Amino acid sequence: MAARAPHGTNQPPKIVIVKKIIEGGHGAHHGGAWKVAYADFVTAMMAFFLLLWLLGATTEKQRKGIADYFAPTIIDTRALGMGGSGLFGGESVLSDQKIGEKAGRSSEQGLATPVTGAGGNKPGTGDKGSLRNEDRKNFERMRGDVQKAMQASTELRKLAPQVKFVMTTEGMRIDLVDNADYSMFALGTTALAPEASALIGRIATAITGTGNTIMIRGHTDAVPWGDPRAMNNWMLSSGRAEATRRRLALGGIAEPRFARIEGVADREPMVKDAPTDPRNRRVAITLLYRRGGFGS
Repeated sequence: MAARAPHGTNQPPKIVIVKKIIEGGHGAHHGGAWKVAYADFVTAMMAFFLLLWLLGATTEKQRKGIADYFAPTIIDTRALGMGGSGLFGGESVLSDQKIGEKAGRSSEQGLATPVTGAGGNKPGTGDKGSLRNEDRKNFERMRGDVQKAMQASTELRKLAPQVKFVMTTEGMRIDLVDNADYSMFALGTTALAPEASALIGRIATAITGTGNTIMIRGHTDAVPWGDPRAMNNWMLSSGRAEATRRRLALGGIAEPRFARIEGVADREPMVKDAPTDPRNRRVAITLLYRRGGFGS
């Protein structure tokens, strides 16, 4: 395009050339965007085939372990009302609510913080006594009554060494143990010997006034039977436990007080090094602790 020459001059007109450049066209496919998309596709395919390989090369237990490894375990401390996970974990330098040496840095601080250091001598007991403390007193009184009854009777006195009173986490256990000279039951049967029957009757009298439930467990030695299909130690131990229950019931113990009647054969020997020792033959009568409002 030619521009107009200035007025009154004889100069030639100036020529202005306008050049339009249009981007794209033939060179557009040489850009790098498709390379990024292709790389993402290859990465996704590699992850997919790696997943297929893991599914085929691992067991169910191993896959569960891998899943648990990637499972989130972060605790929402704000929702739980705990201190933050900052420098001091929401507590001061002088806080007495620390669990360990560096408890202030833990997000779980406060989950196991004791309210007070005071308490009873056993878990679940109060400072002025509880059902469990009352049960212990009753157990001691009952033990004294049974021991006095055995000393007062010529027939029962010889059984005193074979009667064991043992305090357990479940209550007080009374073990009626055989020895080489005397058996509480006729050999190989569930028939109580006369002295053993009188002893169990005296125990029933002593515990009638208590409200504790009762567990009875029968034990045998490991002497095998000729034909275990006709009689075996499982049948004998459970039968002797049931015979003991019937004798206690005859002595005045109400049926609802019997919580468990068990026979464990020779699986829990008293003399572990000698499975056939006659002392492994025994019946255990356990007075169970009463349960409070919170199961204590």
